[in-house]
Amino acid sequence: MASKVTPWYKKTHVGQVQTDFAYHHSKHVVTQQTESKSSSRSVSQVQAQATADMAQPAYTVPVFRQRTAEETEEYQRVSSNVGRGLAVIQEELHRMRMATKAQVDSLAIQKEVKDMMAKRVDLLEGLPKMPDFLVALRPHTVWEKTPVKLFCTVEGNPRPIVQWYKGGVPIDPPNTPGKYKIENKYGVHSLIISRCVVSDTAEYSAVATNQHGTVTSKATVTVKRASGAAESCQLGLVPHLSEIHPSKLEVSLLERFPVSFGVEGSSIRLVCTMVVVPDLPNVPPFTQWYRDDKLLKPSKLAEMSVGGGAACLTLPHLAKDDEGLYTFRIFTKDGTAEHSAYLFVSDSPPSVAGAPGAPISIKAFDVNSDYILVAWKPPNTVNEAPVSGYFVDRCEAGTDTWVQCNDSPVKLCKYPVHGLSPGRSYRFRVRAVNKAGISKPSRHSDQVTALDAAESQRLQGTDEGVPSAPGQVVATRNTKSSVFVQWESPKHQNSLMGYYIDGRAVGSKDWFACNHKPFKHNRFVVHGLIPGESYVFRVQAANVFGLSEESQESSPISVEPALATPSAPHGITMLSSDGSTITLAWRSPRHCGGSRVNAYYIDKRDADTLVWKEVNLSAVTERICQVDNLTEGTFYEFRIQAGNLAGVGVPSAPSSPMKCEAWTFPEPGPAYDLSFREVRGDSLVLLWKAPVYCGSSAISGYFVDMAKQGSSEFVTLNKEAVSHRYLQVAELEEGTSYVFRVRAVNANGTGKPSQLSEPVCARAVPGTKEIVAGVDEATGDVFLSFEASEICETSVFEWSKNYKAIGDCPRLAVSTKGRTSRLTLTNPDKDDLGRYSVVVTDTDGVSSSHTLTEDALNTMLELSYAIRNPVVPLKHGLNYEILEKGHVRFWLQAVKLSPSVSYRFIVNDKEISSGEGQKISHDVATGIIQMTVDHFTRANEGTYTVQIHDGKAKTQGSLVLVGDVFKAALKEAEFQRKEHIRKQGPHFSEYLYFTVTEECTVMLACKVANVKKESAFHWYREDEEIVPDTPPNVLSGACALPLHLFSRKDQGVYKAVLSDDRGKDSSVFDISGTVFDDIINAIAHIAGESASDLVMQCTPEGIRLQCYMNYYTEEMKTVWKHKGSKIASSEKMRIGGTAEMAWMQICDPSDKEKGQYAIEISDGVTTHTRTFDLSGQAYTDAYEEYLRLKAAAFAEKNRGRVVGGLPDVVTIMEEKSLSLTCTVWGEPTPEVSWFKNEQEVASNEHTKVTFDGGKFASLVINKVTPEDSGKYSINVRNKYGGEFVEITVSVYKHGEQIPEPKLGQPKTAAAPASTPAPKSPAPPSKTPTPTPSKPQTPAPSTKGSTPASTPTPKSPTPTPPRSVKSPTPPRFMKSPTPPRK
Repeated sequence: MASKVTPWYKKTHVGQVQTDFAYHHSKHVVTQQTESKSSSRSVSQVQAQATADMAQPAYTVPVFRQRTAEETEEYQRVSSNVGRGLAVIQEELHRMRMATKAQVDSLAIQKEVKDMMAKRVDLLEGLPKMPDFLVALRPHTVWEKTPVKLFCTVEGNPRPIVQWYKGGVPIDPPNTPGKYKIENKYGVHSLIISRCVVSDTAEYSAVATNQHGTVTSKATVTVKRASGAAESCQLGLVPHLSEIHPSKLEVSLLERFPVSFGVEGSSIRLVCTMVVVPDLPNVPPFTQWYRDDKLLKPSKLAEMSVGGGAACLTLPHLAKDDEGLYTFRIFTKDGTAEHSAYLFVSDSPPSVAGAPGAPISIKAFDVNSDYILVAWKPPNTVNEAPVSGYFVDRCEAGTDTWVQCNDSPVKLCKYPVHGLSPGRSYRFRVRAVNKAGISKPSRHSDQVTALDAAESQRLQGTDEGVPSAPGQVVATRNTKSSVFVQWESPKHQNSLMGYYIDGRAVGSKDWFACNHKPFKHNRFVVHGLIPGESYVFRVQAANVFGLSEESQESSPISVEPALATPSAPHGITMLSSDGSTITLAWRSPRHCGGSRVNAYYIDKRDADTLVWKEVNLSAVTERICQVDNLTEGTFYEFRIQAGNLAGVGVPSAPSSPMKCEAWTFPEPGPAYDLSFREVRGDSLVLLWKAPVYCGSSAISGYFVDMAKQGSSEFVTLNKEAVSHRYLQVAELEEGTSYVFRVRAVNANGTGKPSQLSEPVCARAVPGTKEIVAGVDEATGDVFLSFEASEICETSVFEWSKNYKAIGDCPRLAVSTKGRTSRLTLTNPDKDDLGRYSVVVTDTDGVSSSHTLTEDALNTMLELSYAIRNPVVPLKHGLNYEILEKGHVRFWLQAVKLSPSVSYRFIVNDKEISSGEGQKISHDVATGIIQMTVDHFTRANEGTYTVQIHDGKAKTQGSLVLVGDVFKAALKEAEFQRKEHIRKQGPHFSEYLYFTVTEECTVMLACKVANVKKESAFHWYREDEEIVPDTPPNVLSGACALPLHLFSRKDQGVYKAVLSDDRGKDSSVFDISGTVFDDIINAIAHIAGESASDLVMQCTPEGIRLQCYMNYYTEEMKTVWKHKGSKIASSEKMRIGGTAEMAWMQICDPSDKEKGQYAIEISDGVTTHTRTFDLSGQAYTDAYEEYLRLKAAAFAEKNRGRVVGGLPDVVTIMEEKSLSLTCTVWGEPTPEVSWFKNEQEVASNEHTKVTFDGGKFASLVINKVTPEDSGKYSINVRNKYGGEFVEITVSVYKHGEQIPEPKLGQPKTAAAPASTPAPKSPAPPSKTPTPTPSKPQTPAPSTKGSTPASTPTPKSPTPTPPRSVKSPTPPRFMKSPTPPRK
């Protein structure tokens, strides 16, 4: 214990500080005492030394020595100087003695005053006193955007509570985060308003309150805006602060960027957050960024920003040139603060598999007017083929065109580029080549101009060849995810550029690149490794000639933190005190030093002394300790050191002073050792230990409070106290940090809250896995298994049930192998239900839990029973199938059978063995056991069972074959026997079926087998034989019967008969019902796909829409629609078709028939639709054509014509009478004229012309003479047209030979545009139906010709007579189909 300083004139003893009030000043007093002690000690030492020096005898001149005048003068000079020096020393010693005495007296007086004040406080401690402001608030006037701080000092007993108000409204800092900050230190209360705005101008008041009264202090704060500042300005203006410079700002770095990993072509941001005081928008802190100690400047490839509490470096387009050690430096009031971390940039996926990575560090040297020397560094090759050369490209400034400079790859990492234009600027890039392909281009070089330079730096390579391989490689532990690698330099460096480091996991053959840019030093830290994994490393040296041979591999190294002493424990808290002992608890060191912490050492001291005393000589292994032999009423401070294999670490900071006094309050003390498990993105589990001090009654439960980090608003998570010491917290915000505290409860109330937990971030550890419950396939044990994502040598899997350590429980067994730990339930039952959790020590909180429910346990128990009591697993149970010849096979299939399997078949309780009539066998490869019954009869009805034994496993399968099931099997067996007999002769391998060809011909087809040349094949329909045009060829194996123009008339029962001397077989096919519908649908499918677009055809009856297709029959499901509504066949809308088309005719059309028309052809699955828009101009043109054709047909119908009665040739003897009589018709009644040799015949006595009733016309010649011979014709004509009919009359004399008749030719008497009508309808033409727009010119009549002198009346173009049913050819005639669109 340190000695107390007591003035030399004061012998009374100064008592120890015992009150809380005195404690608040004790630290300052102790500090002053310490300083005075050291000062007094140093002064005493000086005084003692000076006294010793003064006690020595003065220098005297020996009497025997005689001096000259010069020596005497010199002696006097020296003596006077020595005298003056001694006088100065004596004065200084006197001054120091007086100063020391004054300080000691002052300290003694201060000590005495403080002791007196402490005694006074003890006397006044129990006296009540209302609040009083010792220091009141004072008004402030500040500029906008600057902070202001209001202070006041308050006293009172009990200690007052101070509430701050703005304009009479309470100030609540949590509701305005960052705006207000309220502090209370040693009775001094303060309100800090950050970044004031004009609206903060108000009267602020501090109200102090205790149970004896209330007192208020007020002050006005005025916030001014600089002149010219606008209210809407976002940044505002601050007063001119010429003395503030970025280097005079107080800056504290908060979050720093870690070791980072990127890929070529991607982007990355390196961010450091900070706190800047004062935070002035227009005066940001001065920052700098470095890469490998080279200052970076803002550019397109390196964007820098600072402000808003963060400094950011953005690399928008990463390249391997960007790899290196990045350093952030910021200038602060106290100097500079900086942070460094490595950035790794890996190759992007190559454009060709196996191609090398891009070269790096492209630079231009030796710049001249006609050439520039380009140099670069080679890429690292790990698993790729070696680089065989490089291509250099150039790009002229102002263009984006890259030109390859060398025709063949160059092997060196430098190349002189020739052919440049003087004065032009260029950029260069390089591509690497190996046997797999060419790499992606490198980042281009800086722009250079081809000009002569008197002093150009030249890159010269005097050494030849690549460097030799580096020497021994040594890897050592660094952190839990990195390894420190060192190596010896190569013996022959040859202009060494740097090194490439490769690594691979032990047991793997694949190497990975640790860096992608040559590293210049002989040591490197490899980051991003898997904790607990073992690796080996190798190194290659690089220069302009390429890469050296690989070095020897390092020894395997496990990724573990390097051994070091642990950091200091923290969070020292007092759990209980009985007046002579204090129980302490503390938190583990934040860093264990790579080894488990196995010892703690505690030191203590009085709060008013500086000397520490050891509490324990032997190590404490738990984080709780009871300190004995303490003085009641004394304040103590404690500090703790942690130890591991590397030694004892640094001591912790001293705890807050703890008063040793007996705890007598009835509520429980604080819980302690708050810890977290199973931290996920939205939940975690909080655990704690019970208070050491329970109060006056037993603890009944706990309340848990939670708050976000930095907030003082705690929320109680559980409405009812929980009796267990853990709580699962859900509904957290991922990425948010929280703090927790726990309050114990007993019958007397809620106790003190625990110390705040460490902040915990709601984010799962990367790679976290959960506990898996399962059953061991070999032993049948029920287990819980957990695979850790992170582990180290000192890690231990700690299992617990309901968050209580399992310990040595006979029901549970724990086994660990590598990263996986298994908890086995030796005899699981309902007692094992609950929540199981596991935590991996010495990791970043790797943990998980699993709740074992009754249903899950029952499922696993069933599986366990099946494993421990095995059965032969069956893939298929006992079944039967009917084979050829009517044999019946009973079989089952096991998943697996061993060669030693045994089995037996039991039928109707009688074992069956293999023999005559049945055969029993098995196949180990397929797992099939079978029995084949040759002759299956009614005697085989019953129950069939197979019993199997295979080692310890057994099973059986049964099949009940009785009743209807047996009858069906027996029927099938008999059918197969008959089928076997049938197939001994000619037979159908495939019975009759139908197909439809593309021409819509229905084919009845079948396939035959076992035929010969003599085999006969016949077709029948309704028992009547059909003889096809092509005889069937049975030797081809297939026969078919075509049914052309299939329709309903083709319904019936068709039969095919195949026979020869070996037997006969037949196949029947009934085309009716569903089969007929299926055929029609098949035809409709082909016809619908071949259907053309709708074509319009005008007729005298109306407008016709036609759709051509391969085949049409009225049995097809065809629907016509108008404007979406179905059209039914009627007098107005006639629907019909031919074999080649379907049509719909609109009779006597009107405007109502305008619109969209469609035909839908359905095949039962798909509907084929064709449309035509009959509206607008299309309808107008069609309607006009219809009227024209209608008029022409009317004219043709009513024109004059000869109906009949006239011969073509008349031969008559002289002196006979000739009568030519015919019937004529026309509406109106036609005019009739007779002609002879084209001259009109007049009626006279010799020739008489008559026309009776407008119907009968006659020409009578009495007593014909040879002169009456000639061509006679009749002309029948009305206003619609007419007709000429010619008759040849030959008169011969009596006795002469009858002359040969000479036929005349009939001629129509209509206008040239008219169409004649023959006597009888002509057969339909095979030409396509004419379109209305191009009417066909009719041929002349065959009856005669119209005389040239006879005028021909004009009439409309006639249409064919009504006897012609349709202008469309009949079904049996093929008409060309219009082209499809």
